[in-house]
Amino acid sequence: MRRSRVLALVVAGVLVIAGVGWAVGSRLRSPAHEAAARQPPKPSLVTAPVERRKLTSTVTVSGTLTYGSPLPVTLAGMVGGANGGANGAPQRVTTAPDPGPIREGDVLMQVNGRPVFALKGKRPMYRPLVPGTEGDDVKQLQRALRVKVTGVFDAATVAAAKRWYVKRGYRAQEPDLESRKTLQQLRQAVQTAEETLVADRKALDEGLDMRPLRLRHDNARRDLRAAERALAGAPEITSEQETQLASLRRAVRAAEEQVLTAEQALTEARKPEPTPTTTPAPTPSAVDTSLLEMKLANARQDLYDAQQAMAAYEEQVRVDRDRRLEELHKAVRTAKEAEATAAQALSRARKVSPLRMKVTHSKANLADARTVLAEFRKTYGVSVPAGEIVFLPKLPARIDKAEVKPGDTIEGKVATVTSSTFAVSGSVEAKEAKLLRPGQEASMETIDGTQLSATLAATGEEARLTPEEGENGQKGESDTGSVPILLTPGSAKGLKSLVGSPMTVRISVGSTDGEVLAVPVAAVVTSADGRPRVRVALDGDRTREVEVRTGLTADGDVEVTPVRAGELKEGDRVVVSDV
Repeated sequence: MRRSRVLALVVAGVLVIAGVGWAVGSRLRSPAHEAAARQPPKPSLVTAPVERRKLTSTVTVSGTLTYGSPLPVTLAGMVGGANGGANGAPQRVTTAPDPGPIREGDVLMQVNGRPVFALKGKRPMYRPLVPGTEGDDVKQLQRALRVKVTGVFDAATVAAAKRWYVKRGYRAQEPDLESRKTLQQLRQAVQTAEETLVADRKALDEGLDMRPLRLRHDNARRDLRAAERALAGAPEITSEQETQLASLRRAVRAAEEQVLTAEQALTEARKPEPTPTTTPAPTPSAVDTSLLEMKLANARQDLYDAQQAMAAYEEQVRVDRDRRLEELHKAVRTAKEAEATAAQALSRARKVSPLRMKVTHSKANLADARTVLAEFRKTYGVSVPAGEIVFLPKLPARIDKAEVKPGDTIEGKVATVTSSTFAVSGSVEAKEAKLLRPGQEASMETIDGTQLSATLAATGEEARLTPEEGENGQKGESDTGSVPILLTPGSAKGLKSLVGSPMTVRISVGSTDGEVLAVPVAAVVTSADGRPRVRVALDGDRTREVEVRTGLTADGDVEVTPVRAGELKEGDRVVVSDV
């Protein structure tokens, strides 16, 4: 038993010694073995398969979900009276804007207890609307008040505005006691200036140095009116001439009758007498018609003399008429010259009169008083103060943020209003922005992994939600390396709770019509001839070059088409790099 134990121990020792020797021997190498172990491995090819699939190129954007169309709201002027309330109190917020939905006609806020209404309109409020005001802003108010749209702040609009305020528990802005007193004072100033001017003119006109000239001027005007009436009422001919012309016309007609009678008598005398048919016709004897011919000649001479007498008298009447008219025209010209001379003398005398300067000053004072009264009337009466209306392009909307709180004085922006729709804002690099066009489809992923559809709405300045501002509130320059973009989600469901959270958006900028051959971009090389090629791996380390045409690039892959059909197919492996 003891011998077997000793034998076992000897065997174990031999095995240990053998193992130690093998380990030491394995670590001991000759210099040749060491040199061979340090040589680089044989080069091999890194390849990738040729795939057939549809390629879609996308631009990835990290954006933020927000409400769309943010619009800063400022008040266009005073709320309440022109002095900002009683005793010129400052414009102080009494009820701040309440974030949430807002509809047309709602009260956006209160200042000094007065309302600020939100109404629909593309043009901003920029002035108080007072009786007589005209413009597009008045049209917007009339549409909101549901009255006839005339563009003039007329009586109907004033009445509608008063009803509007009362229905909402307020009173329309009316002139206060101080304004009414001011109006009365301005009216009195105009009346006093008018009375002063009348008195000064009367004193000037009644001056002793002016009386003869004024009398001469009055007489000249009367003479001129008399001459003009005489010219206008001058008859063509006098009654005596009319009587004489009538007598001459009768004489002509009587002479014409005598000529006609003589001609008929002569014609009858020259006719042969009729004889019975049973007896032979006697030889006609000569009839003595010399007396009848003499009577006809005398009658014709009398007619000629009567006609010449009438023509001569008509000419005399025309000459007399022209002479009378010329005398009347001359009388009018003379009267005009006399009136102008008298007026010039009177005007010259007034200019050199000692009272002239006083009248001039009275006219200027009256014009100034009337101007001040007219300017005051522009803001007098029931009005809509500039600060009590805020026109918003789209309603209903929502108040996104209140910029003031109760007790603050109005100095600038009071709230930010947005639409009720959602938007995703972000930015991309300038080179990627060149690939984007409004209307491109996109997909967005929420922080919990939910996938939603979206559409690219705008890029560049049109996509900027708020203007960038630099120092002193001036608009700053945008980073030339990035371009803002704006997307519209395809659905608003479930997005309300995610407003303000980040979104990952992928915008599709292009895709192939169907499945195409695709390889990694690194597999395409350009040869010395400028033509793109890929190297197809063969057995071992052999390769074959295939000339291709490239197409769409997406996610590191590129569409390729072999120039010679069949040289490249799905499943081939192309060389990406040599290692």
